[in-house]
Amino acid sequence: MDWIKRFADVVVRAGINVQPGQGVVLNFDSAHLEIARAVVEAAYAAGASWVEPISSDGPMRRSAVDHASLEDLQASRPWAVQRTREWAEQGAAWIALVGDADPHVLDGADPQKAAAKRMEEVLAHRDAVMGKLRWTIVGAPNPGWATQIFGEPDVERLWNAVGTAMRLDEADPARAWQERAATLAARGAALEALELTEIRYHGEGTDLTVGLIPGCIWTGGGMVDGAGIAYMPNIPTEEVFTSPDRNRADGVLRLTKPLVLPAGMVTGLRLTFAGGRITEVSADQGADLVEAQLATDEGARYLGEVSLVDRDSRIAKAGIVFHNTLFDENAGCHVAWGQSFPFAVPGGMAMSGADREALGLNSSGVHTDVVIGGDGITVTGTGPKGTIDIIRADEWVL
Repeated sequence: MDWIKRFADVVVRAGINVQPGQGVVLNFDSAHLEIARAVVEAAYAAGASWVEPISSDGPMRRSAVDHASLEDLQASRPWAVQRTREWAEQGAAWIALVGDADPHVLDGADPQKAAAKRMEEVLAHRDAVMGKLRWTIVGAPNPGWATQIFGEPDVERLWNAVGTAMRLDEADPARAWQERAATLAARGAALEALELTEIRYHGEGTDLTVGLIPGCIWTGGGMVDGAGIAYMPNIPTEEVFTSPDRNRADGVLRLTKPLVLPAGMVTGLRLTFAGGRITEVSADQGADLVEAQLATDEGARYLGEVSLVDRDSRIAKAGIVFHNTLFDENAGCHVAWGQSFPFAVPGGMAMSGADREALGLNSSGVHTDVVIGGDGITVTGTGPKGTIDIIRADEWVL
C-alpha cells in the first residue's frame, strides 16, 4: 500500500482542505523529507497557488539551546511575527508534520532553555490559527520515531500502526475522516444539550473534578473557518473537548501514557490541583521538565482543555504507545495545562483578553496535553439533570 500518497491526500483534503488559489505553509523535520515532498505535490495538485516549505531538525534545535542565551531564545523577531500575520491576511493554510526523529537530542540540555518560547511569535501564530489560518498537525513516520516505539527503525511497522490510526486503510481515507468528524460533532452537541457545570474524571489513579464555563461549546471532529470551509486541526483526532473554568479544578490526576516534552520523556506523572492551580508535581521520570514548563508563565499551572475519548478510538485500536502526544492523547481521555481555546465560549473569538479571563478562560504560552484515560476511567457530568455517566469503563455511554 502506498502509505505516503494516502497520507498526503488525507492531509490536503481532510486536514487543511486546500482551496484553488490558496497558499500553503509546510513545517517539517528533515527526517520527513520524502513525506513533505508528497504533501507539496498533493497541495499543488489540489490547486494551491504556492507552497512554502520550512524545515528544521533536532541537531539544529540542540545547537540553539547549547549556544544561545536564554534571553536570545526568548526574544521574538519582528520579521517572523509579520510573516505569520501576512499569511493569515492572505488566508493561507498551515501544515505541521510532527514525529520526533530523535527524542533524545535534548537530553542533558538546560530545561529552561529547552522550554523557552518566543512569546510574541507564539501569540502571533496563535492569533492566526484561531482566526484566518486553517491548519492541521499530522504525525509523519520516520526511523527515529519507529526506534522510540519498537526499539528498532522499523518504519514499515510504524506505517502499519499509523495507517490504522489515521484510517489510511480505508477505501477513501479522507471521506472516512469526514464521517468520523460527523460522529464526534454529534457527541459534542449531546454534551452541550446537558448544560453541564462540571465533569469528574475517576479511575486509573485519577480523581479530578473540573468546573465548566456556562454555555461552553464542545468541539469534536473538526472546525469551520470564517469562510465556511471545514478542516481538521489534528489528524488523527478522536476527541470531544472544551475549555474549562481555569479557577475550578480540584483533585489528583495520574498519567496513563508517557509525555514527550522538548527536553525529554516524562513517565508516571502525578499532579495535584487546588482551586484550579497545579500545586504538586511528582513523576517517576522527568518531573523537573514539567516544572520548567509550568514556570513559563502564570497561566501554565492552570487547565486550558478537558477532553473526552473512549475505547472506540482508532489510536487505541492500534494497540501501541506512540510516544507522540498527537496520537497518544487520542487513545484516552486527557486534559491540557496552559492556553484555553477562545472558541470554546460563544463570541469568545471577538472578546478581549480581559473579557476571556473574566469568564474563566486561561492564557499561557504553553498548551500541553496529558493522557489520563484507559480501561478503568469513568467520566461523569453534573448539570440541571443531576449527575450523568458520559464514559463508563472507557466506553461512551451518553
